Amino acid sequence: MSDNGCGFPAPGLHSFLFEPIADFGWFYFNKVMLLALLTTIVICWFFYAAFGRSKVVPGKIQMIGEAGYDFVRRNVVYETLGKKEGEKYVPIMVSLFFFIWIMNVWSVIPLAQFPVGSVIAYPIVLAAIVYLIWVPLTFKRHGFVGGWKNVTGYDASLGPVKWLVSGIEFFSNLLVRPFTHAVRLFANMFAGHLMLVMFTVASWYLLNSWMIPAAGVSFVMTMAMILFELFVQAVQAYVFVLLACSYIQGALAEQH
Repeated sequence: MSDNGCGFPAPGLHSFLFEPIADFGWFYFNKVMLLALLTTIVICWFFYAAFGRSKVVPGKIQMIGEAGYDFVRRNVVYETLGKKEGEKYVPIMVSLFFFIWIMNVWSVIPLAQFPVGSVIAYPIVLAAIVYLIWVPLTFKRHGFVGGWKNVTGYDASLGPVKWLVSGIEFFSNLLVRPFTHAVRLFANMFAGHLMLVMFTVASWYLLNSWMIPAAGVSFVMTMAMILFELFVQAVQAYVFVLLACSYIQGALAEQH
């Protein structure tokens, strides 16, 4: 029986904690790590199957692969960076998109039933990868002085206010931006999984009580949440990559 006295096993932070599958003392391997590893394997297998032996007349897998690749390339990268500047960033953006999407789709897969992005370490690492692309790129493109002007939005025509504006821009671009980039993905996956677990557990709990009609309502909500989660997972992958491209676009611009 739960601490609230009603017997309902309410989901909470414990729903995001897993015992190690293997413990090596200095390192342990748990379910979340396994799902992240499986995500990598699935994506590598899929793109190898799609493009490893590509044909002029594509098969089904190649058609799906080309459609996914082309979607990210044309609708995200080219739209944000243009074809000339964006072409070199297509591989990393396609990789980020599919990794984020697939690692969170596990939340609706039986036995897995957990979105990897709801563990904040993974969004942080992905945001850090983007950060380590656009920040050095800023200084490479504009030089040391020009890079700082780009990052801080320094504009001498603003007069004394320029220092306040530069301070705000510095804080926003170098500190707030990577934080929100990671937290946006994490928060959506965390909240979505919590809601999905709540309705799933509630359906089972109510089914084993006298409130069977309420269990039906909860089950319908569970199905609705699964569909909604599938939508959110795709949108979050899209938004993450779109923001990554916009950061790179800002690094390439004369001033933003």
